[in-house]
Amino acid sequence: MTGPLVLAEPEWQARQARHVERMRAWTVPHQERRARDEKHPVLDFLFTYYSYRPGHLERWQPGPGVVLAGPAARRFLDRPAFVETAAGVALDPAAFTERRVRTAEFVLRLLEATASRSPRLSCFGLHEWAMVYREPADSVRHSQVPLRLGSAGTDTVVESLEIRCGHYDAFRFFTDPARPRNTLEPVRENQVELEQPGCLHANMDLFKWAYKLDPFVPAELVADCFELAADVRELDMRASPYDLLVYGYSPVRIETPEGRAEYARAQGGFARRAAPLRARLIALCRHLLGGTW
Repeated sequence: MTGPLVLAEPEWQARQARHVERMRAWTVPHQERRARDEKHPVLDFLFTYYSYRPGHLERWQPGPGVVLAGPAARRFLDRPAFVETAAGVALDPAAFTERRVRTAEFVLRLLEATASRSPRLSCFGLHEWAMVYREPADSVRHSQVPLRLGSAGTDTVVESLEIRCGHYDAFRFFTDPARPRNTLEPVRENQVELEQPGCLHANMDLFKWAYKLDPFVPAELVADCFELAADVRELDMRASPYDLLVYGYSPVRIETPEGRAEYARAQGGFARRAAPLRARLIALCRHLLGGTW
């Protein structure tokens, strides 16, 4: 049985610096926009829908089974769940409480079920259209930007295509008239049964499942999942009914056969990119629940 990995002070400090620089490329522009009271219909989602604050996103941590050596490591003792050992500072297994066990068990069950299925690439991002269906233009979620096809044109698209959204946290934002048009009935209780790896929101949510395991998750894994979520969010909104050209986003016109094909290709690419991140999170949950670290 091997012992914990011990990182010398220069090594973990270099990893920490790389992580901070990487995440500040996202957090600093967001904080500058907030200071100007400037909304961004694509990127704000990463910091508002998801509850991981910018300061937490910048914060580095090694994950379980790693000891940080050197005197500078003692600063981690100011954070919950870290403890001093003979070799340095590490996460305290005793801080992996029953509540955290339940979280890891749910995340593991959900991600294993999702990974066991083949991606379905035929939803075409209609969830965003269903969120504004028959909604007055001044009350839609991103009312500061226009609808590409106008309200009537948007409604026509929703009525002309099959909506097959299985992701509860997208479906719950559908307008009331749009809900009966969905061919599935996602509720929180059947989330594990319906989640599938082609779903853009399921792949964005890998970021959520990573930070839900904080601080028992390597910061680099959180960062990888965050950057995937940011890229997926761009496709999500490019395929939406909103006109985002002023923000530099060209539309994926899913109201056309060509646009739907473009969307499915991009969706498949994200499914392939998400798969190894999902596998890393599954392995982390198994490791945490194994209790041998």
